[in-house]
Amino acid sequence: MTELARRLGPGDAVAIGLGSMIGAGAFVVWGPAARAAGSWLLLSLVLAAVVAACNAWSSAALAARYPSAGGTYFYGRERLGDFAGYLAGWSFVVGKIASCAAMAMAIAAYVAPGRERIAAAVAVVVVTVLNISGVQRSAGMSRVIVTIVLAVLGGVVVAGLAGGEGSVRPELFADHASAYGVLQGAGLLFFAFAGYARIATLAEEVRDPARTIPRAVAITVVAVLGVYAVIAVLTLGILGPDRLAGASDPVALATAAVLGEPWVWAVRAVAALAALGALLNLVLGISRTSLAMARNGYLPAAIARVDARQVPRNAELAVGVIVLLLVLVVDLRGAIGFSSFGVLTYYAVANASAWTLRGEWRGAPAVPLLGLVGCLVLAWTLPWQSVAGGVLVLAVGIVAFLLTRRRRVT
Repeated sequence: MTELARRLGPGDAVAIGLGSMIGAGAFVVWGPAARAAGSWLLLSLVLAAVVAACNAWSSAALAARYPSAGGTYFYGRERLGDFAGYLAGWSFVVGKIASCAAMAMAIAAYVAPGRERIAAAVAVVVVTVLNISGVQRSAGMSRVIVTIVLAVLGGVVVAGLAGGEGSVRPELFADHASAYGVLQGAGLLFFAFAGYARIATLAEEVRDPARTIPRAVAITVVAVLGVYAVIAVLTLGILGPDRLAGASDPVALATAAVLGEPWVWAVRAVAALAALGALLNLVLGISRTSLAMARNGYLPAAIARVDARQVPRNAELAVGVIVLLLVLVVDLRGAIGFSSFGVLTYYAVANASAWTLRGEWRGAPAVPLLGLVGCLVLAWTLPWQSVAGGVLVLAVGIVAFLLTRRRRVT
């Protein structure tokens, strides 16, 4: 058996999207993005949001047209051919595996400083076991995590806006930034917007996907953009661009400034919980894309098997093992840029696929074109190490595709 059951409703889809995005964006990306964009961080956020909105629109249209597991891997195959679909699937899997490692290390950095690798490994094992238990439990956990995270962040925001010694100061656009720096900041911030893809990759398990997926994607993107904008203003205004650029825990530092040290422990706990939610949903999405690729012979056939409870157990276990190995040998530095390169490549294929729909969906034809150009620009303005690593991994994937296709033909 390889078919999945439709068990997820609109609330589940929104919870999975929010859980995938907030853990990455609210607590991880501000420092690296501020190093690139300085006090022009908000402009980078706007650019990332525009590209993300175009991608979301294209992805929602495609998911409604093709409600099957695999997301853009499936859409690319249907609209552009086998190679485009494979390139999207490969980019998604390797990029998101890097994201999984980053999220696991982020959890460890907040809850077990000095023992990050052990704590990260434990987090990966816990998430893998939870996902194997069934997608509905994962969606329920995401809903709980999102509620707690938003409640705590709301309290910090209110305190920051209320005034006091650490209140928000006008630090926006206080220095000069290059266009390259703003674009690089946008590329790094895009890492925080990529979670809505999880809704599309789970399309085969969503009830009434033609209605549920577009609405869930729209709600998720708008809600997260609002949260990110408030947090960006708060952290940039309280810490200033220089201090923010060097901070690994900017929300915790801002909390200490406006509420005092006793409250920082709560923010750290919530940050770890949010990263856990992001990791939970990342593994969920990667396993579904791997399942779809295995169905078509690009990954081992065993990964395509679904157990009696209609859970892709083998795919979940394979992803969990790979991420576990990564967290034992890599660190957080550089993972965000590498992940962004892979995910931007994935969405470039999504926008190109949506462009071929033209008369088949109710959308502005310029949306997928703008999304495609935006993805390519942001990908190539990332730090050169991320671009070089991404190009190398794509080349390896292309060689694997050619070898696999040759075996299938012969």
